[in-house]
Amino acid sequence: MIVYVNGEKREIERSMNIYELLEYLGVAYREIGLAVSVNGEVIAKGEYKNRRIMEGDSVEIIHIVGGG
Repeated sequence: MIVYVNGEKREIERSMNIYELLEYLGVAYREIGLAVSVNGEVIAKGEYKNRRIMEGDSVEIIHIVGGG
């Protein structure tokens, strides 16, 4: 199925929850400094296991990097 991740068209094998998608993409889960939105809605970390990515969804994965 086709989804869009950070504006890039990606094909994934099946519907996944957000944890599974992060793992599939090789993105390490972090409590701090990571945010995910689906179709413009920021998803609370407590919902990552329940929120499924469906055909055509647009997912934004944001890494916040601190530094000075």
